[in-house]
Amino acid sequence: MAKRIAAFGEVMMRLQVPGYELLSQASSLNYSFSGTGVNVSSALARLGHTGYLISRLPTNAVGDAAESYLRKLGISQSFIVRGGNYLGMYFLENGFGARPSRVTYSNRQESSFNTAPESTYNFADIAKNIDIVHFCGITLAMNDNVRRHMKDLARAVKAHGGTVVFDCNYRPGHWGEGGYTKAKPHYEEMLQLADIVMMNEKDAMFTLGMHTDQIESQEQLMELIPAVARQYQISVIAGTHRNINGDNTHSLRGFIYKDQSFTFSKMLTFSIYDRIGAGDAYTSGIVHGEIQGFSPEKTVGFAAAAGMLAHTIVGDTPMSSESDILRAMTEAVGDVER
Repeated sequence: MAKRIAAFGEVMMRLQVPGYELLSQASSLNYSFSGTGVNVSSALARLGHTGYLISRLPTNAVGDAAESYLRKLGISQSFIVRGGNYLGMYFLENGFGARPSRVTYSNRQESSFNTAPESTYNFADIAKNIDIVHFCGITLAMNDNVRRHMKDLARAVKAHGGTVVFDCNYRPGHWGEGGYTKAKPHYEEMLQLADIVMMNEKDAMFTLGMHTDQIESQEQLMELIPAVARQYQISVIAGTHRNINGDNTHSLRGFIYKDQSFTFSKMLTFSIYDRIGAGDAYTSGIVHGEIQGFSPEKTVGFAAAAGMLAHTIVGDTPMSSESDILRAMTEAVGDVER
C-alpha cells in the first residue's frame, strides 16, 4: 500500500573530485544535489510511494538547479519553500586502497535551510497531508532553530496520527567538543516522539549514555536495544553492523528489533563503488517493509539488499526499484542483463 512520506532536511550541493584525485590535485568538480532527506524521499518514491521533501532552497539560480534536480528524482515539490541566499556544500574525495574517502563541508550554517525563520513551514497543514515523516540526527545537529522545527513538526505529525521515523546518525564533527552531552537531551526528545528508529548499540552507549558490561558488539546490541525500546516506547528499532575487510570489500549485516524480538539479515559482502547515502537506502528499505507488512525476515533482508545495491551506484541517492532489490535478495551477481 502506497503512503505519503515526507523527509525534513537540508538539500546540499555535492562537489565530487573526478576519479581518485585529491582536491589539491583536481582542476574540475562534478556537482549534484543530495542530503539525507533527499535520499530517503527519493528512494521511497522509487519504491512506489509519494515522496515529499520539507526544506528551504535559496532564491537564486542555484536554488533553481536544486529544485530541477529534485524533480528528476521524483520528489514532490509541495513542501519546499524558497528564501535566503545559500546552499550548503560538501566536497567528496574518493578513497582508494588504504586511503579512505573524505568529505569536507562548506557553508552549512549559512544555508537557506539552516537559517529558515520560525514561521517558514506550515506544520499543521503538512501533518494533515502526509502519513509518515522522516528525521535525521545530522539535521538535529545544525542549530537550535532547526531543532525547534524538527520537534514541532514531529509533534504535529503525531497529533494527526502519523508515523515518525528518526535516524540517530550522530556525527561528532557537527556537534563539536562535548558533543554527546549537548546532543543527549535533543536525542531523548526525538526518541520520545519516534515510532521507527535507526540506531545501534554505539548510539545507546555514547549518545544516550547507557551502560553495559558486555564486550562484543552483538551482545551489547542485544542488551541495550530492548532497553531503549522499553524506555522510549519505540515500536521498531533497526540498524546495521559493518566490517571493512582486508581486500577492501565491505560486509554488512542488518538487524530489526520488533515485538520484543531480534531478526538479523544474512551477512552480505560486496565491493564499494560509492558509499555515501547507503545508510539512507537501508532506512528506506526498513520503512518500505513496515508499510508493506513484510515479515521481519523479509524487511531486514530487503533493507540490507537495498543498502548493498546503493554501494554500487554513483551518487548519494538510492536508485534501485523494488524489483531490483528483491532480485538482489535471491540471485547471485551475474552477467550483463540483456
